[in-house]
Amino acid sequence: MKAVLDHVGIAVQNLDEALAFYRDALGLEIEAPEEVASQGVRAHVVPAGPSALELLEATRPDSPIARFLARRGAGLHHITLRVDDIAAVLEHLRARGVRLIDAEPRPGAEGALVAFVHPSAAHGVLVELKQPARPAAELLPKRLPWGDLELISVHDGLFGLDGGAMFGVVPRALWKAPAPPDERNRILLAMRPLVVEAAWGRLIIDCGAGDKMDARQRDIYALDRRQHLDHALADVGLAAEAIDLVLATHLHWDHFGGATVRCDGALAPRFRGARYVIRAAEWYDATHTHDRNRASYLADNFLPLHDAGVVDFFEEDRTIRPGVRVVRTGGHTAHHQIVFIESDGKTAVFVADLIPTTAHIRDAWIMGYDLFPMETLAFKQRFIREAIDREYLIFFEHDPRVAAGYIREQAGRRYVEQVV
Repeated sequence: MKAVLDHVGIAVQNLDEALAFYRDALGLEIEAPEEVASQGVRAHVVPAGPSALELLEATRPDSPIARFLARRGAGLHHITLRVDDIAAVLEHLRARGVRLIDAEPRPGAEGALVAFVHPSAAHGVLVELKQPARPAAELLPKRLPWGDLELISVHDGLFGLDGGAMFGVVPRALWKAPAPPDERNRILLAMRPLVVEAAWGRLIIDCGAGDKMDARQRDIYALDRRQHLDHALADVGLAAEAIDLVLATHLHWDHFGGATVRCDGALAPRFRGARYVIRAAEWYDATHTHDRNRASYLADNFLPLHDAGVVDFFEEDRTIRPGVRVVRTGGHTAHHQIVFIESDGKTAVFVADLIPTTAHIRDAWIMGYDLFPMETLAFKQRFIREAIDREYLIFFEHDPRVAAGYIREQAGRRYVEQVV
């Protein structure tokens, strides 16, 4: 069980007086209040470093906060510990005979799940357990007609990487707002392969992490497998057997781990009826690693494909299938590539790790993982200008909330107009 301090709840009789101290005297910012009707309370969050204060104002006389104020007056009401899996934590506590107020989680503020531990079990302190809301709804697969093609945004679940590594030289103070880190400095990321459906067959671009990681690796990367690619394909009426072609942008584990699967102790291609299309130079780098890239290239993800005779290599930028072509960007890896999908005069681009999330639409917001960051910068500057001017639909592989959108620019400020 891992838990970190999320916030301290303070019951207040007079909100104006409380704000006069916390906001005016201390100079702290107060977020817009959120009303939790089921509890008869209005919560005012006061950020204070990695944790927060929560000023609790009763909205009806029979609410728990109103009863607390009548009995004990204003003051400390509870502490809240943030956990990853609240159901597992409650089971852990029940097994140890801890007295609970809530046997099961219930809805709380900010879309979280919460449960309370009885003060008698915590030496007189009311303890709230909180599992923050996860953006599961934003991972729902979606079909998008695209001229003579159909684009199907799917996913392979959620994971986390170090925020500093994801934003390189950008200070934490700037990136933590669009990408809030957890207590281990990991930001929430998605894995979003893209299926292209056409008269010539079905192609999937990248295929997520898969399920071969051990417990230690899953913990390091906060790998969440409750929803994954098999679920997403099933939601759109497909299965791995329906894929004819698997196209790799590059061979890092979070993009190509799902290419193979472990069956009866042996590794085999996951998409049994498919050919795997891989840039030859990227394959060379993945099979000739060095200290800087070794952790990203895991041989079990791709060597079994070669052994099975299902890999088709190519050398230069080319059209993979009608309407689908690849362009080398370099930067992230020496032979990282993006995928253009063109039909009926419209262009969509699967940008992989050139622009992993919507926060990375700023030119200099480049990952510390990139082996050749100046190459990333040069290509990114040219590409984003072109994407804005020509209205390319951009598919963001790692954004947890936005699968695709148009990059817009107004008064020198860039933003993403979400489509999927």
